[in-house]
Amino acid sequence: MSHIVIVEDEADIIQVVSLYLKRAGFNVTAYTDGLAALDALMAAPADLVILDVMLPGMDGFTLTRKLRDRSDIPVILVTSRREETDRIAGLELGADDYVVKPFSPQELVSRVRAVLRRSRSAQESSQESALSYGGLVINPQTRLVSLDGKEITLTTKEFDMLYHFARHPRQVFTRDQLLDSVWGLADYIDPGTVTVHIRRLREKIEQDPGSPARLLTVWGVGYRFEP
Repeated sequence: MSHIVIVEDEADIIQVVSLYLKRAGFNVTAYTDGLAALDALMAAPADLVILDVMLPGMDGFTLTRKLRDRSDIPVILVTSRREETDRIAGLELGADDYVVKPFSPQELVSRVRAVLRRSRSAQESSQESALSYGGLVINPQTRLVSLDGKEITLTTKEFDMLYHFARHPRQVFTRDQLLDSVWGLADYIDPGTVTVHIRRLREKIEQDPGSPARLLTVWGVGYRFEP
């Protein structure tokens, strides 16, 4: 049974989300404080964290960054703020999904299942051999990427997306296909998420991000990886 941790300071939301998750067969633990949640997660990691952005003690963005420094535990951020900059900030910190209040508890359960499926698939892929393309080396076992011998730091989803492209060189993927393959939830995530991650990857692996040679745009369709 997967263990889900909820970090939320609104009692009503904790009660409703916990109820739906338990009905779906998950084991649930809730915290109302970011610092307490971090201590608990470091002592006993969960399978996934549902994390409110606005928290006492430690905000959700800071907690996400600290979790990413220490583990690959999947994170779904929850916030009442609808600004695109907040969503981008959360995703660039390494969050796996981003939900805006008010939300449907059933939709949230669907998102949890999808993120967990993607996480398990990534773990299975980690047994495969490293891929090497012209100085770019992608190692799924260590989840490390290097370019011309220099290690590149990627977020969880940046790595997942790059590895997906590298496993299918020259194949064109639409944004919906990438959302489904990398996030496992094409119906619920803003397609702009793909654009954000493509831009960030180009900044890290392209000699000239403005004129990319590896991650190419196929106009009117999507993107492809040129080995």
